[in-house]
Amino acid sequence: MEDYPLIENHGLLGDLQTAALVTTDGTVDWLCLPRFDSPSVFGSLLDKDKGGHCTVRPVHPTYATKQLYLPDTAILVTRFMTEAGAGEVLDFMPVTGRTATERHRLVRIVRCVRGSMTFEIVIAPRFDYGRKGHRLHITEHGAVFAAEDGSELTVHAVREPEDERLLDVLTDRQDDLHFKLALQAGQQRGLTLEWAADGPPREIRLAEYEEIFDDSVRYWRSWLAQSRYTGRWREAVERSAITLKLMTYAPTGALVAAPTAALPEQLGGERNWDYRFTWIRDASFSVYALLGLGFTEEASAFNQWLGDRVKERAGSDGDSGPLNIMYKVDGSSDLTEEILPHWEGYAGSAPVRIGNGAATQLQLDIYGEALDSIYFAHRHGLQLGHRGWNALLTNLDWLTDHWDQPEEGLWETRGGREHFTYGRMMSWVAFDRALRLAQSNGRPSAADRWQSARDELYEQIMAKGWSETRQAFVQHYGSDVLDSSLLRMATVGFITPQDTMWTSSLDAMEQELVSDSLVYRYNPEASPDGLRGSEGTFSLCTFMYVDALARAGRADRARLVFEKMMGYANHLGLYSEEIDPTGRQLGNFPQAFTHLALIDAAITLNGALDGR
Repeated sequence: MEDYPLIENHGLLGDLQTAALVTTDGTVDWLCLPRFDSPSVFGSLLDKDKGGHCTVRPVHPTYATKQLYLPDTAILVTRFMTEAGAGEVLDFMPVTGRTATERHRLVRIVRCVRGSMTFEIVIAPRFDYGRKGHRLHITEHGAVFAAEDGSELTVHAVREPEDERLLDVLTDRQDDLHFKLALQAGQQRGLTLEWAADGPPREIRLAEYEEIFDDSVRYWRSWLAQSRYTGRWREAVERSAITLKLMTYAPTGALVAAPTAALPEQLGGERNWDYRFTWIRDASFSVYALLGLGFTEEASAFNQWLGDRVKERAGSDGDSGPLNIMYKVDGSSDLTEEILPHWEGYAGSAPVRIGNGAATQLQLDIYGEALDSIYFAHRHGLQLGHRGWNALLTNLDWLTDHWDQPEEGLWETRGGREHFTYGRMMSWVAFDRALRLAQSNGRPSAADRWQSARDELYEQIMAKGWSETRQAFVQHYGSDVLDSSLLRMATVGFITPQDTMWTSSLDAMEQELVSDSLVYRYNPEASPDGLRGSEGTFSLCTFMYVDALARAGRADRARLVFEKMMGYANHLGLYSEEIDPTGRQLGNFPQAFTHLALIDAAITLNGALDGR
């Protein structure tokens, strides 16, 4: 572990088409270009020697470091302090807009704010996950890293023409670039890394940099000003909103589950998945969170993306149904899973997987999540058109014929199909929301079939998804295993929050799945999932627990759990997928699902505390 930063010791940058992670010591150790799901250029997060990085930090061997966001923006400030001086690095990526582009920029401005400070700067890209070599070409105003496949990363200098040349430039046998930059108080220099530049390296004057910087500040603050949230925990909610925006691919409106791949759910274990894709489930939840805060445009864009997925395979009778559980951000569905054998993985956690073999699993719950988000958007004025409705009908025809079968389930287990209670419950949601939509819009429908399926699902869940022994709803039929996915039962309206069957289920989950307020997904020893090893508590599930407690009239308990969970955020308010027993963050980072659940929990709990 001493060779790898803690997962939580990172900040997130992005331009709405890709994203970068920056450590608290000024290292960009993860950046894929030109898209979230493209091969990495900097990937030392997953292999310290072969992954590549861009580092800016003091040469002094001992220093203190602090990291923060410029308020209400996605501009990251990493500060370094020594006895001799204090300096800082400002990192941001200018927003690219809604048109897909190859061109992307990462701006890194280095300042000395007190005394003096000498910085070490290393630029060491490793193209295509380190599988492609490169050549370095140095010019008067910067450098170009040219990969074997024709890709180029250009380095532009940020300075005034008359500025004193302070850089001491070195190269090495790997064609990497090393600088030393000595600054006095008030001096600043910088560099811009540009992918697919339209010209050679050039000198960027400070006035141009400041214009780009000011544009970025205005963009983020004007975007955040749309938020209608005024309740408790406003800072955490708004940081979560910015984080979700950073993980949204602007050209399509698709939200990636996380900008990273293969960060382990257990150190040294095999639960290392690629999350740089769009899950129907996660993104559907984004409609709740975004509309709940007032971000109508983002919710509308995702609904359009979802509608396209519904229409493109409408009527498909494939084994996994007309919807895949996940897609690339452009809507394509080739997510072939492979292993990078030349990378050791984060802190030795191999294998490093890219792509995702779970993409074609049968997970019946996604139809309920898709219909629920469409219905919720409809209630907020985002209407479904004629073609979209017709495509939805064919999806519901398929679900009517196929809901009563075993599946892989919400957690994408690889231990075989089961009759998962959560999948049945969300199938109930699909038919319930379809009936409501048809009635409110006067649309043609198979209402009799849908109502029959909805009612049959309800009776089946109550008969087979309930365990008299546990006095709780269980993970799948024929078992006594508990599962925290069922914390959403009252949220979706399947059961009333004060129903004794529901409150006793909450009590059972608290006894078995809750550890000092943190919540596990399920017990893999009691319900083998086809994978070796264990995992930490799921941050998503903890926030779902808060929501469930607040709805059940246990607002004081919900508030305590929520406040404790706030303490597990990193220094910037970001969450990965899991928390291990030591309080360390595990899994891909930051995770969209967790931040979505944080927003939902904050809205529900705030309302409960206000007596609404």
